[in-house]
Formats: sequence, structure tokens, C-alpha cells
Amino acid sequence: MGARTARSDAAELAEPAWQYAPAPESRDVVSIEAEYGLFIAGAFRPAANGPTFATINPATEEPLARVAAAGPADVDAAVAAARTAFEQVWGPMPGSERAKYLYRIARQLQERSREFAVLESLDNGKPIKESRDVDIPLAAAHFFYYAGWADKLEHAGFGPDPRPLGVAGQVIPWNFPLLMAAWKLAPALAAGNTCVLKPAETTPLTALLLAEVCQQAGLPPGVVNVLTGAGDAGAALVAHPGVKKVAFTGSTEVGKEIARAVAGTDKKLTLELGGKAANIVFDDAPIEQAVEGIVNGIFFNQGHVCCAGSRLLVQESVADAVVERLKRRLATLRLGDPLDKNTDIGAINSREQLDKIDELTRAGEADGAQRWSPPCQLPDRGYWFPPTVFTGVSQSHRIAREEIFGPVLSVLTFRTPDEAVAKANNTPYGLSAGIWTDKGSRILWLAQNLRAGVVWANTYNRFDPASPFGGYQESGYGREGGRHGLAAYLDA
Repeated sequence: MGARTARSDAAELAEPAWQYAPAPESRDVVSIEAEYGLFIAGAFRPAANGPTFATINPATEEPLARVAAAGPADVDAAVAAARTAFEQVWGPMPGSERAKYLYRIARQLQERSREFAVLESLDNGKPIKESRDVDIPLAAAHFFYYAGWADKLEHAGFGPDPRPLGVAGQVIPWNFPLLMAAWKLAPALAAGNTCVLKPAETTPLTALLLAEVCQQAGLPPGVVNVLTGAGDAGAALVAHPGVKKVAFTGSTEVGKEIARAVAGTDKKLTLELGGKAANIVFDDAPIEQAVEGIVNGIFFNQGHVCCAGSRLLVQESVADAVVERLKRRLATLRLGDPLDKNTDIGAINSREQLDKIDELTRAGEADGAQRWSPPCQLPDRGYWFPPTVFTGVSQSHRIAREEIFGPVLSVLTFRTPDEAVAKANNTPYGLSAGIWTDKGSRILWLAQNLRAGVVWANTYNRFDPASPFGGYQESGYGREGGRHGLAAYLDA
């Protein structure tokens, strides 16, 4: 009887032998054109000089479509169309009427959410469950939220008669293509501005599909224009004299170049740049909950998140237990086809980004940190990187100082709250932080002392259209989201 009980106990402790069956989302819900033009003055058209480039599925390296590459003449045309629409239609339009268009766009995003989610995962490489459950719903929510503000601007706290600025030039990154477009467009349109949107070169397709939604919603021509292309198109848009507001989300290096280009002009500027966030776990935190927060903080969207919790600061007394449970949890993550509903880790967005992650992880090993990844078979084609944890990390290591923008976590320890704050603030960035503890007073004290624009307590990567988001220092300035997100688009 005792032997049978021992065998039974061992069986219960054994790892489950079953595997997830593939559950792929159908590609048939989205129709991808062979070639896409620029969206200017309410219509699609080829670039003035005719060049195109390929956008690639990072999971397979398969070309998805050819896309027009905007040049200076196209930037001139888009800004002129936006200026005309601002002066003749959108600027004079009552806020209650502008709101109707924003509501229509939000509803269309909801109605076509499956189409947008599949296209986003194909073009970006992120898991379909993230596109479906996070990106698309949040994008629609931003349009809904700012539609409600369109006829209430005088009550937003920016004076009795806030006025729109004019044409907004908006340059967005490749990590959340549709969501970043919504973050930029919705407040600008609600405030009465017109927009020229420049999506990232590697992920243009959902911005172009959003342009189609603008057509479907009956948005007046020129109110929203979409210019695809490389960095030179974005630079021309930023420097254009007809642009009165520049909004940029991307790397700190490019943000500094934009700040220099705008300096000395009358353009308003907001920058949402890089980050090296600290996720701080104290000894009284519920460890299982904290581990889920750590995983969500750094491995969500393959770590392609500016506010990713890429530095894990763990109180020394529980560090071994947290790392052990974290490794056990990472062993259950599934890496593979982004369109499979079971996939947790998708593809890295581009070869260039994969090379950067490789270079920094090699530097981490050269600096003496210990690298660990769970057993993980990478697909033969595409751009892939396994979830990776570094222990034995020092604050002087490059992996603890530089933004990796990939699924790589650096683990450091601390003994006291003061030491935790000192290590968390030892960075040129200041975008976000996370705190895991049962003590409310400790949360409030840390939030006051951490130099971060956003501080999450016992959660991570929680976003809401009504909540402002932005950073300090080399993470940029200005806020997006909430009432604060309107300020940068108003002359008040």
C-alpha cells in the first residue's frame, strides 16, 4: 500500500505529457493587395516618383505586399491636403460633428477587429491573441474615448476657448502599429487638427487598412493622410514648414534628432522614447502573482515594448525562489506561429532588430552574467529569439543599461527599499516601473521616489485611454492618453 502511494504521488508530481494542438487563425479573413499606394486627400495613389518597397512577414520572411515609398513631393501634397481640410472643413466643424466621425471609426475597428488582428500579426509578428485581445480593442477604445472629448474641449482645463493647432505630423513605431496610430490620431482629430501619419517601414499595412476605414467612415478628404516609406519620409514630414505639431514614438536616438530639427521653430513637440524599466519585487509580494507580472512585463509582444520591465530587481531574501519559479513558468511558454492562438512568443519584427538583440545578449555573457533560456525549438525560417534570463547582472553591464527591445530579462538584487530606488533610478531613462508588495504605504513611498512617468503596483502593462502615459529624461516628454493627451494638440 505504501509503495503504491509513493508511485501515485510521483505520478502526480510528474510533468503533464500532453501537448497543445495547433489552433491557427485563418488568413482568409484579410485580403492583402499586391501593391499599396499612399493615402492622400482621401484617396490612394502611387508615390510621385514611383518607388516601392516590400513589407515582410517576420515569421516566414515571406513578402506580403509592395508599398509606395513617399518622397518630398508626396510629403508636400499630404501636408497641403491636410492644411486645406483643416481650414475649410475640419477646423471650423463643431466638436459634436467631429465626434460622429470618431465614433464611426471606433465602431468600424470593432466590426473589422478580426481582420485587423490577423493583418497586424502577419505584418508585425506578434501573437494573434495579443493583437486580438490587446491591440485592436485598445485602438478602438481610444477613438471612443476621444470622441467623447470632441465637444467638451472648453471643459478640459485648457482655458475657455482652446483652439486646434493645424496640421499634425505623426511618426509611429513598428511594435504596436495600429495602437500607436490610434494614440496619435484620436486626440489630434478630437481637438480639431488634421493629420499626416507616417507608419514604420516594416509595419505599414494596418495603417493603410485604417485609412480605408477612414474612407468607409466618410471622413472628409485630407483630414487623415498616410505616408509610407523609410526614415527619410519621416524626416521630411518633421521638417515641413506646414506642420504645426510633431508627435513621435520610437528610439531615443531618433527622438533627439527630431528635437534638434524642431528646435527654433514654432512647432509643438511630444516624444515618447525608449525605456529600461525596473520591475521591483519585495519579500512580502505574492510570488506567483509577481512571476506572472514579470512574464507579462518583459515577454509580452516579444519584449518589443518601450515600457517593458527589462530589469528585475528582487529582494535578496526571495531572489532564488523568484528566479526558480520564473524559470519554471518560462518553460511553459510556447514560441512559434504568430497566427496560432496558443502562441505566447511570436517573431522578432526584423532582421535588424534580431541582430541588435543578439549583439547585446553576447555582450551580457562577455560581461560575466549567466544566461538561461528554456528548452525551445526555433522555427527554421523567420526571425526568432527565445525568452532569455540573465542572472548575476551588475549595474555596469550593458544589458542592465541599454534598451534591448527584445525578450531578455536582467535580474539584479537589493536588500532595502532605499537600495531598490537607487538601482531603479540608475538609468538615463524614466518611462515606467513596477512594484510588487503587500504594503500600500511602501507602494506610495516608492511611487513618489521613482523617476518614472508610469508606476504600476502589483500589475504591469495595464493601459486605459483615460490614463496619461509618458516619461522623463531620455524617455521623452509630453503625455498621451487621457485629458492630458489633448494638451499637445491645442493652442491654449
